Amino acid sequence: MKTNLPALTNLSASPATNDIRALKPPIEIPNGWLWVWYLAALVVLGIAGYLIWRYWQRRAAGPVLIPVIPPHERARKRLQEALALIAQSRPFCIVVSDTVRLYLEERFNFHAPERTSEEFLHELKATELLTPDQKQSLGEFLAVCDMVKFARYEPGLPELKALHDSAVRLIDETEPQPAALFTTAADPAQA
Repeated sequence: MKTNLPALTNLSASPATNDIRALKPPIEIPNGWLWVWYLAALVVLGIAGYLIWRYWQRRAAGPVLIPVIPPHERARKRLQEALALIAQSRPFCIVVSDTVRLYLEERFNFHAPERTSEEFLHELKATELLTPDQKQSLGEFLAVCDMVKFARYEPGLPELKALHDSAVRLIDETEPQPAALFTTAADPAQA
């Protein structure tokens, strides 16, 4: 018997046939967030690099030294600024009085701002920090300032200028003198 079926003998050799092939390896699917992690790591490294660079720049520059302004210079500056308030007697006297008290505290380590004027003057009499004339002038100065601050006394412009001049004079008289700039001429090698 003859059949009309094709021969099945050579099926694997023909390229047009549908035979089973070997499995391909799995395809790796990239993580969609991986680039975010890379970017975050790059930013962190950049910030760390900047901070290290800034640290080394500051360290190389050395410490920043703030100049110390002597008490007499600060007091003079505050008294100069107080002249803007001279038209208002009470605020003017408060600033001038506080400036003198703070100056005396810083200059002589004398606790003036916390005390009443009477306590302050009584303690000042027992010291040799000021001359008798300076003590008397300071007493008069504080008495006028207290009358303006507490008794609502309204002094005129000339009296306010006199108060200011008295404060400036006290600072000028008690300012520390600089060390001698010149040596004696007896030893020319030192000069």
